[in-house]
Amino acid sequence: MSRLYVARNPRVAARSLDGEMMIMSGRDSTLFTLNKTATILWQSADGTTPLDQIVEHRICTEFEVEPAAALHDAETLARELASHEILQISEEPIPPRSPVAGESR
Repeated sequence: MSRLYVARNPRVAARSLDGEMMIMSGRDSTLFTLNKTATILWQSADGTTPLDQIVEHRICTEFEVEPAAALHDAETLARELASHEILQISEEPIPPRSPVAGESR
């Protein structure tokens, strides 16, 4: 099994509210509310930390959950968010995206 890397899509609007994230898709303006576990994944998705390390060091330390089950759930969630262009997924580290000329961050 290869390692997965996840990164936040810079073209989404995200705000934290009471420990949960509200995220609006830049593709279709769909609004997502992430629970506390998904929020940890979102906040940790830097493109350079493998998903299994995020699960081991951030999710499993916060919640009583078996690492294999947590990794399976995190992969499922990451793929779901990627299907809505909320996250980016790769088998290689994802370099930070440079702003496009005329685009603000």
